[in-house]
Amino acid sequence: MKIIVPMAGIGSRLRPHTLTIPKPLTLIAGKPIVQRLVEDIVEVVHQKVEEIAFVIGPTFPADTEQRLMDIAEGMGAKGKVSVQETALGTAHAIQCAKSSLEGPCVVAFADTLFKADFELNPNADGAIWVKQVEEPSAYGVVELNDGVITNFVEKPATYVSDLAIIGIYYFKQGEVLRDEIQYLLDNDIKEKGEYQLTNALENMKEKGLRFVPGEVSEWMDCGNKEITVDTNSKILRFALEAGQDLVSKTVSLENSSILEPCYIGENVVLKNSTVGPGVSIGDNSTVENSTLVDSLIQSHTKIENADLKGAMIGNHAHFDGNFKSVSIGDYSQLK
Repeated sequence: MKIIVPMAGIGSRLRPHTLTIPKPLTLIAGKPIVQRLVEDIVEVVHQKVEEIAFVIGPTFPADTEQRLMDIAEGMGAKGKVSVQETALGTAHAIQCAKSSLEGPCVVAFADTLFKADFELNPNADGAIWVKQVEEPSAYGVVELNDGVITNFVEKPATYVSDLAIIGIYYFKQGEVLRDEIQYLLDNDIKEKGEYQLTNALENMKEKGLRFVPGEVSEWMDCGNKEITVDTNSKILRFALEAGQDLVSKTVSLENSSILEPCYIGENVVLKNSTVGPGVSIGDNSTVENSTLVDSLIQSHTKIENADLKGAMIGNHAHFDGNFKSVSIGDYSQLK
């Protein structure tokens, strides 16, 4: 099994947090988003992952490749990194890792996290992860007939299905997808100016390949600050339910309390503060005279005299004040 992770987008909706760190490497409850994504995929597919191929953007920081290789190797897989020099659509992004499109593979766009408990159908040619939604007109959806996907509809104006595509796909034969995408590229078949994965899927379906849905129980986005903070809180709740302790033994507490669920990293100092529930604090950070609820704080950051809820604060930042909801990027200061 191979996993291909297109992650070349610049993450503009999450700025300023993505100005120095690619969005998929943003920490959620102490782990990069992309690491959590591939870990969740492995839990579903129940197969050994031999290779993880990442597709990054040309302006990503110099250490991005090594960090991704470390994630792959930490999961016992070979890592590969390719660069999508120009944003030409979802199909084009996948084809940047075409050497990995062989045999069973999962393609997962790194904007989303999920929770699921289903088995892959060994008799199907592929599976598309979906989630039932209340407003299907805002998503790409699938139509079904006897449990098989019969149509892909992008943002339907009238109701056809409430099963939204979350951006994760399984293919029994990756080389079939590779050939279909190459056909789009060779014949310059675009939609809205880009090479789209849905066109390749439609061609595969027309040739008789059977795709089935894989319905997930939770679909968590990391698109903007508010949604990312909410996702962090959900991940913390799941960890608490699973009996995981995410508070480091090196935390220094001085007249402070931690209200679970929380993630507290290494060498964090809490003074005269109440932290939680739903709070993540990265390594080597300090919180003084503050109350934090449902907030995501990165590493090497100092927060004092704060009353924050729904906040997201980056690395090496310093926040001192009484603002109620903030979005502060790396190396920023509010005093």
